[in-house]
Amino acid sequence: MLYSGYQAWNDMLAPARFGAQIALGVRDKLGPMADWAMPRRMFALMDVFQGAKLTHKRPAYDIHTVTSGNAEVSVREEITLDLPFGDLLHFVKDDVEAAQPKVLVVAPMSGHFSTLLRSTVATLLRDHDVYITDWKNARDVPLEAGRFGFDDYVDYVIRFFQQIGPGAHMVSVCQPCVPALAAVALMSEDKDQATPRSMTLMGGPIDPNAAPTVVNDLANEKPIEWFEENLISVVPFRYAGRGREVYPGFLQLSAFMSMNMERHGSQHRELYQLLADGKTVEADRIKTFYEEYFAVLDMTKEFYLETVDQVFQRTLLSKGALTVHGRPVNPGAIRHTALLTVEGEKDDVCAVGQTSAAHGLCTGLRPHLKRHHLQPGVGHYGVFSGSKWEKQVYPQVRNMILAMN
Repeated sequence: MLYSGYQAWNDMLAPARFGAQIALGVRDKLGPMADWAMPRRMFALMDVFQGAKLTHKRPAYDIHTVTSGNAEVSVREEITLDLPFGDLLHFVKDDVEAAQPKVLVVAPMSGHFSTLLRSTVATLLRDHDVYITDWKNARDVPLEAGRFGFDDYVDYVIRFFQQIGPGAHMVSVCQPCVPALAAVALMSEDKDQATPRSMTLMGGPIDPNAAPTVVNDLANEKPIEWFEENLISVVPFRYAGRGREVYPGFLQLSAFMSMNMERHGSQHRELYQLLADGKTVEADRIKTFYEEYFAVLDMTKEFYLETVDQVFQRTLLSKGALTVHGRPVNPGAIRHTALLTVEGEKDDVCAVGQTSAAHGLCTGLRPHLKRHHLQPGVGHYGVFSGSKWEKQVYPQVRNMILAMN
């Protein structure tokens, strides 16, 4: 009933949003009158209303060119491996003659599409041959594709590295740091030729108990049965994944927004005022952010519940009790993959200490293969996007990859 109720609400608002969109299309035909104070305020209100909606399809990465070396080179997307729940997406730079280090960006599956890491990818592309785990919306995956749980996520990461081949590097952001570390541990134990040469873990919950946040408190205040009974819903008939049990992306977004509701409200008030004042450049920055932020992805029931249970409630990795398909995960088996952990000083999602806990688990790594970077003055998103990511965090990542390449 939960998903059906959400869909009914969206259907009810659709005509009003369509009307606002039509009205905005008339704006350019009004000529100088559109710049009068009253019409501008009216159109600003319609613009904010029409844009404050959730979408369920992956936005475009929109990375068409990048400065690599001293040249501006074109970038095109190529699906290297197409699997039911996610693609291995390659950002190909045809005009680069010299081979560059291959990097797999392991993106979160936490209610948003992998395009949330657009700026991360764009920065890495300056000096690297970049791939990304491009996750699909579970509501669009037919039931015949089977289940997708925590262990399957690990399998996908391993399969993607095997597809890329030997000599690659890994950059994992946020929630997938745990399954990504597990994948490297298993590949190391198997002496897999595709084991990455370095792994960068950024703002991830390797040990949530090291510095609990509101996210950890929310995950632990109810038993796992409560999450299954209250947060899992069935995909409606109109979608390809009809009948699949999922944790809807709109619920995850609601949880994220509730943590900073005052800030989001303030941002939308500012957006209205900027539009009403005719400051379209400044307004577009806010609109672009929320177009991405409001694009939501459903997670399979099993992946969501297993992540809450194993990563946040029982914290199995930090206790040495995590298994994948019944096989123990031993980070101590990692001996040749260098480790870089990155944390943000003001991160209220994965606080300082949660990610750096990986160093204590990777006992097989010699000291010179371990590095940690604490970035002052940034929260969670500042670790992998924004000016400090580009100017201060990225050089650390680039240097680690260069050293191990």
